[in-house]
Amino acid sequence: MTLRRLLRQTPWPIRRRIFQAAENRVLPRIAPERRLRLTRALMPLGPARRDNPAAAGRVIRVRTPHGRLGARVVTTTSPAEVRRANLDRVTAALDQAGVDWFRVPATEPGRTAVAVPETDRDLVMRILAGAADRDRGMLRRSGPKGREDRVVAACWPVADPGGSLVLGPDHACDVEFWRPESRGLVAPRRNPVADVVPPGEPVVTAPEPAFGAFCAPDDTTAWRTRRIFTAVSPERIGFPIDVVYTWVDGSDPAWQRRKARALAENPWVGEINGQAANDSRWISRDELRYSMRALHCFAPWVRHVYLVTDDQTPSWLDRNHPRLTVVSHREIFGDSGRLPTFNSQAIESKLHRIPGLAEHFLYLNDDVILGRPVTPDLFFTAGGLTKFFPSAAQVDLAPRGPADRPADSAAKNNRRLIEKTFGRVLTRKMMHAPHPSRRSVLEEIEERFAEPLRSTAEHQFRHPDDVSLLSSLQQYYAYLTGLATPGVLRYKYTDLADPVTPFRLARLLRSRNVDAFCLNDVDTGDAAVAEQAALLADFLPAYLPFASPFELRVPHLIAPRQPAGALALPPAA
Repeated sequence: MTLRRLLRQTPWPIRRRIFQAAENRVLPRIAPERRLRLTRALMPLGPARRDNPAAAGRVIRVRTPHGRLGARVVTTTSPAEVRRANLDRVTAALDQAGVDWFRVPATEPGRTAVAVPETDRDLVMRILAGAADRDRGMLRRSGPKGREDRVVAACWPVADPGGSLVLGPDHACDVEFWRPESRGLVAPRRNPVADVVPPGEPVVTAPEPAFGAFCAPDDTTAWRTRRIFTAVSPERIGFPIDVVYTWVDGSDPAWQRRKARALAENPWVGEINGQAANDSRWISRDELRYSMRALHCFAPWVRHVYLVTDDQTPSWLDRNHPRLTVVSHREIFGDSGRLPTFNSQAIESKLHRIPGLAEHFLYLNDDVILGRPVTPDLFFTAGGLTKFFPSAAQVDLAPRGPADRPADSAAKNNRRLIEKTFGRVLTRKMMHAPHPSRRSVLEEIEERFAEPLRSTAEHQFRHPDDVSLLSSLQQYYAYLTGLATPGVLRYKYTDLADPVTPFRLARLLRSRNVDAFCLNDVDTGDAAVAEQAALLADFLPAYLPFASPFELRVPHLIAPRQPAGALALPPAA
């Protein structure tokens, strides 16, 4: 057995102690360029079954936060599909036995819930136990303290062939035993709408979105319920939400030639800051593929995805998917700015011009990845306000200077505009996370700060005079005009060059307890490129093993350029 395989199967507490000992005693004694390789060897990522993946349909034993359990191997699925499959199994079993049930809103986005009369409890438990025994399902009490037996969670766990992603109890169907009283049926626990169903409340049907936001917005599947649960609460978000990605393939020879010509025409780039044109800014390690897997897996409520590129397309991408549009820089710049551009801040200043883009959208870099099931209220309020996520990192109060990194220069330029306009001094950066945005706010900023945004769009590389519209300026502007509010995001950031990153990623694989994470590449030297690529090749397929519908079964041999104007619009909201 190899050392890496042995360490992969070593219990987590022991692996953690080995790594911490190496971090404190060994790493300081070796050359910095060799540290990442050592820590990768000490903290191997990926599933314990990597060397012997299981065949589809086989039941394997897997570790989860709920303990060890059996899971049936599947080659493709998602939390929403598993959640629906568990609900379908439960309701089919209840229907077959003639048990009256109605659906109620669940308390967690990844789960579903149905209510049955408490007088039928013994019958229902026999039905569910039989269904679980026949197909390796599991039942668990999940009611509130003191009433644990009044809610039972039913699920049929599944896993990928490597056993690294298990979709089990977190996506269960909760069967609640409602107690008949004189005032009606009384729930065993709180739910988002009503804890009591009055006598005589009509039986109706309602579509999937009535029971929670963790579903496709156009899911019209009808479910039996009581009329009280069809009322639209003030908290429900009903507007469409799109996602915008920016992406570049820095290994494309044609793109490299365009970049070389642009550098020759902009000699100031090398004089100002090496990070403005550092090759690490354009390295593609397939992060976009996995970020889109996470989007499909953890945010099924997204209406449409736009991918903005310099006439490039990943070879694996299905450009004909109805919920995807590839957008050229030329379509959003029009006759403004300067193309080709290698300045992400210039590109971001034009994203609100995407034809067909919803008023509310999320902007993601390809190295930003959702980490678990989330709902729209994490990013927006029901009234349409955007939420923003301040970082603990600060923008230093010194004037902008030649030693500032491009991102810091932009933050200080943002601060100047905000102070001049509102008399407030921004001091905090924003998390490198999904950025909730509104087209109308960005259009207002473009009109109000026309010259700084025009100048930013003219710079082919990051320039000290740039502003960062999407990742900072819009958040403060919207907040100070009453159109945004601070949000709370459970988030993890790590620099791929940091030798502690393998430990952080191993812990993330184990816990899967963040809303989003960023795998950033700040400034990579040539010697570290291969190690970082190998690190991501271990981690990303383990965290997100199931392909998204945006991926082709057989990748293109050559990604063709997109013709100008070939923009497919999503259906009208």
